[in-house]
Amino acid sequence: MKILLVYPYAQEERLRSEDIQPVPIGLWYIGALLKDHGYDVEVLNWHDMKGRESDIEEALISMKPDVLGLSIMNANRWGGIRIAGIAKKLDPSVHIVFGGPCPTFLWEHFLNHFHEIDTVVIGEGERTFLQLVQCLEQGRTNRIQEVKGIALRVDGRVVPTPAAPFLEGLDDLPNPARYFTYSHVVSSRGCPGTCSFCAAPRLWGRRVRFHSPAYFVDQLELLAQKGIRFFYFSDDTFTLKKDHAINVCRLILERRLDIEWFAISRVDCVHEETLYWMRKAGCVQISYGVESGSERFRAFLKKNITREHIRNAFSKTVSHGILPRAYFIYGFPGETWDTIQETIDLIMEIKPLSAVFYILDLFPGTALYQEFLNNSGLSDDLWLEPMEDIMYWETDARLNGEQILAFGTKLRAFFHRALPEFAGSMTLSPSQDLKRSHADFLSRLGMTFSHGEYSRNPDIPDPDKTAESLFKRSLELHPNARAFLGIGMLRQKRGALDQAVEVLSQGLRRFPSSKPLSVCLSVSLMNMGAFKEALQHLQPFGQDQDILPYVRECLARLDPSS
Repeated sequence: MKILLVYPYAQEERLRSEDIQPVPIGLWYIGALLKDHGYDVEVLNWHDMKGRESDIEEALISMKPDVLGLSIMNANRWGGIRIAGIAKKLDPSVHIVFGGPCPTFLWEHFLNHFHEIDTVVIGEGERTFLQLVQCLEQGRTNRIQEVKGIALRVDGRVVPTPAAPFLEGLDDLPNPARYFTYSHVVSSRGCPGTCSFCAAPRLWGRRVRFHSPAYFVDQLELLAQKGIRFFYFSDDTFTLKKDHAINVCRLILERRLDIEWFAISRVDCVHEETLYWMRKAGCVQISYGVESGSERFRAFLKKNITREHIRNAFSKTVSHGILPRAYFIYGFPGETWDTIQETIDLIMEIKPLSAVFYILDLFPGTALYQEFLNNSGLSDDLWLEPMEDIMYWETDARLNGEQILAFGTKLRAFFHRALPEFAGSMTLSPSQDLKRSHADFLSRLGMTFSHGEYSRNPDIPDPDKTAESLFKRSLELHPNARAFLGIGMLRQKRGALDQAVEVLSQGLRRFPSSKPLSVCLSVSLMNMGAFKEALQHLQPFGQDQDILPYVRECLARLDPSS
């Protein structure tokens, strides 16, 4: 039996591809469990297949799946429906299964309106999907109704089966890293929060279950052996259980895993000791849901965090050399320029080094969505429209799109204009043990201003000046190859080639095997006409495909007849 697990493409394009690119972790777990039971399984990331129907057809014809499982969010549900339709047209016998957060709450809608879908998995999918596949393989289609945690059609009616219990021992699942390569990982499932804009309370029942630190770090180690060096820890709140987080970090260090990672947390769930171990173990960024500067709006969202929680989390995170990222929401009922100013005041107080601003929207499974249905008299059939979400302002006559756009423009512009000040006013822990990490943090942030996302933002004043200040501060704490490189590139950009050669040479004396420093120095020397000296720095990396063009250029200049 051939099984394909597919992550479909989204309905709308994204400014940030990383928002829709990663395969949901659940598909890797389902694939691993099926492989452990001897099934022929492939996991396909089709996030970029919009408008490529012929490629989808060709892949399905080639692989001839017996079962096609699609991981569905609100954003990619139409992509999943179109892929299912193509599969059914090619082979009417293929069994189509929808799973994920969107079908968990819209199972009746999907099965009533889209007959290409045969079954919906509701909630946690690993064991349910395995049992469904086993029934199909054995030809026991009359027994499918005995599988818990699904919805299907019976005698023309759409019916759910009894709910499947949650897995109590997450470590009982096979480690997906034995079979697959990916970078988004989780050490726990669930969230105890009650946020009204989030579906997690209904999806997980406000329960949190944990992998053991050993299981999770085994996964990281296997992936690191496959070449993955950067991870996204996608737990809803990685720091929720202090001992768990610290033990994960200790194991990363004990096993000498040379990795870096981002995490997600809540501002009321971070401790200095946890932050210390996270930084030592490679954490470079933590994202926090701040949501709004208005206490009234945070209460509306049932966020249950205080201004003191927020201040403390951002201050302590920065002090440990971890970049704090803030998520904000705007477009609340009753949002005004005064409440937008409250958020600006909070931004000025906590000084985030990264921020993302979202318009309040409504999704199935959330308390806000259910309230909207109750008040409007509408049903889930509204999702027959080709939209990814419902903006709250569209449901509130007091708000309009032009006003919401203006709110977002002001928030983003203020944040970006203030960023240099935020970067220049950071207070880092004086711990000697963290000096090397602090130097790394400062140089990494400096690169964001000189050559990364912030370098291209017109609202940020003089990003090169901020970058150079960060690079110099980094070198005051500890020698750092990235800081030498950053200063060298800035001097190159200004045309100060002699100064660039000087600082890059200093860096190479400290880090003689650094390819970026060698290449950057060689470029400066080539621009000065010193091709022989440049070639000497390139030769150790001469077989690298990225380096060969520079080597050829030097050889051609030294011997034009060659």
